[in-house]
Amino acid sequence: MVVLGIETSCDETAVAVLEDGLVRSNLVASQVRLHAEYGGVVPELAARAHLQNLPELARLALREAGVEPPALDLVAATRGPGLPTALRVGWRFAQAVAFSLDRPIQAVHHHEGHLFSPWFEGAPLRWHAAAFEPHVALVVSGGHTLLVDVPA
Repeated sequence: MVVLGIETSCDETAVAVLEDGLVRSNLVASQVRLHAEYGGVVPELAARAHLQNLPELARLALREAGVEPPALDLVAATRGPGLPTALRVGWRFAQAVAFSLDRPIQAVHHHEGHLFSPWFEGAPLRWHAAAFEPHVALVVSGGHTLLVDVPA
């Protein structure tokens, strides 16, 4: 399965292409400089930067992965929590890609992304679902801190 993943929950625009658990590309456009003069993230500026960055970042991620858009099986995007306007830009972009290719779209919970990220390892990165075990996880991310019991 070939998946295009889109992440815009705050101030980083990220696009990745995965194929059967292998991370074929993973690109991030940072907004650190954009927000530095304000002492923190300005939501409206973050959303505008996502809008500007997403089309080119998606093209580059697909090119780096060696994947043509019709080869995608699924489009996934962060649905929340996060900055509402930033999330909306990423979700609408994902919807447009999915609609144009007649592919399903999968909402991803921002915290679940953090919870499952330790099971990506190696070079190149690969998802090791077989190694996944029930665990307790502490997620400290921006405005959210969670202690989670993750079942099998």
